[in-house]
Amino acid sequence: MPVILRSSGELPAPEAYDVWFAVTGAKERGAAERKLPELGSRLEAAFDHICPDWWDVAAALSGTPGAELAYATTASAFGSDFGLMMAWGRLVRDVAEEARTCLVVCNDPWLFRHLAALPGVEAGKAPRLWPAAVKLKLRGMAARLRLMARLSWAAVATRRHRGTTEGGFAILVYGHPDSTADGDDVYFGPMMREVPALKRVLHTDCRPGRAAALAADGRTVSLHAWGRPWRTPGLMFQRWRPGPEHLRGPYGWLVRRAAEIEAGGAAHAMNAWQHQCQEAWLVETRPAVVAWPWENHGWERAFCRAAGRLGVATVGYQHTVIGRHQLNYSPATNRDGEMSLPDTVVCDGPAYRDQLADWGIPARRLVIGGSLRIQRPDGVNFDPDGPCFVALSADLGIAHQQMDAVAAAAIKGFVFVVKEHPMYPLDFEETDRIRRTGSAMVDQPALAAVFYATGTSGLEALLAGLPTFRLQPEDEIAIDVLPSFISAVAVTADGLADALASSLTPPIVDWNDVLAPVDWPLWQRLLGAGEATETDSNAEKSSARGARLA
Repeated sequence: MPVILRSSGELPAPEAYDVWFAVTGAKERGAAERKLPELGSRLEAAFDHICPDWWDVAAALSGTPGAELAYATTASAFGSDFGLMMAWGRLVRDVAEEARTCLVVCNDPWLFRHLAALPGVEAGKAPRLWPAAVKLKLRGMAARLRLMARLSWAAVATRRHRGTTEGGFAILVYGHPDSTADGDDVYFGPMMREVPALKRVLHTDCRPGRAAALAADGRTVSLHAWGRPWRTPGLMFQRWRPGPEHLRGPYGWLVRRAAEIEAGGAAHAMNAWQHQCQEAWLVETRPAVVAWPWENHGWERAFCRAAGRLGVATVGYQHTVIGRHQLNYSPATNRDGEMSLPDTVVCDGPAYRDQLADWGIPARRLVIGGSLRIQRPDGVNFDPDGPCFVALSADLGIAHQQMDAVAAAAIKGFVFVVKEHPMYPLDFEETDRIRRTGSAMVDQPALAAVFYATGTSGLEALLAGLPTFRLQPEDEIAIDVLPSFISAVAVTADGLADALASSLTPPIVDWNDVLAPVDWPLWQRLLGAGEATETDSNAEKSSARGARLA
């Protein structure tokens, strides 16, 4: 058989196969020279292939109980590895059609059963399901118990600020550590200074202490303040429950897996709390317009529907970048189509507006408001003899693979400056060729190239005119956020040195093709600058405003 599927406990003799690879979570390694060539690039190609299928599966699941608390059901590649599991299946299917025999090592009990059902696969004994399922259930219960106590306290601790946002215009944002109480917000820049009547509402991801610090401006409040502590016991039972018909068929084992894994933590309970708090805030304060960094997650879809019922206009500001892998932005998985979309979607620039239109967002809802987070670069000096700047991923597993690639290339003489992610630091050993830096890419004196995996660093490097290399990990998908018409050079973990040794030619990317300057008149119109916002809270006025924005 072309594919021999085994768990770690029953690996065959080396002479039984020609090549091998291990799927996510399996740590066993065979001979390096017999590893499936270009594993990272082949896995990413498989993921690209299954993207439309994930939309279809998520759309079918979107009407199941609790679907909007989950991430697999919204095709969120950052929140769920459902698409990654589908990609492993596609890769195994492709390998099974080749002449050489391939060993696939898989210890995941659900994925193993999914792979075992594929044609051309000779499977050994599947890992037991019940230990993994019981462990997830116990972990989920413990996580939700801790969460209940934390949320009850948060509701009490933030309640004193409830009167801050009566009526008017508001931005709803995450509690980013770099936002300040003097008018700067990471997601909306200086918007609160540009629109003095604007209020800021903090998502429930923001802890009470951080919320209190930001509330010092007298214009900021936490959604926790609208939570009801006596409702927290009900969060224990909040979860996504796919129907029996979804637990069968070609992806049945993966649906089972996704439901168990997502319920094995407190994410569903936290999302349910967000739904409760945001709707209570909308009902009590009746703002005229609410804008937020929009990603089309489940809580945002619920927010749009609740706001629509109450006549509150909604403005979704595209969250920095999108790219081909951020499938959640598409309305393909919205169970009620446009009802779950903001009245207006404000884009960073023409590239992302075009992508959203291609993915099905109605053109009448799309406007370009400009980039508040990624500014036009002043320029970074390109020096082919300079170091390579490494922007480590927030995903520590991917960041480790980046450092493995860097270490291998440093042996061959290349020099690197490495910047850790500010929220997810990674300890590594510095050498004369691998140095840690706390300075951003744009603050480096000169660079030969940039090496990244996830995040906006690659886009910023390309806009700055630097040769840019993107890691393709061997057991995960590094979410690509670049517009379709530009790309970094994709490299696998063992290919960085060869890529750097090739001719380094700075790319030419026009900033205006991707992003746009901030359109302050548009924002002021959308957010009511200069209008009497303090009393504009009745539903009739809000409904009329929503019609104008749409």
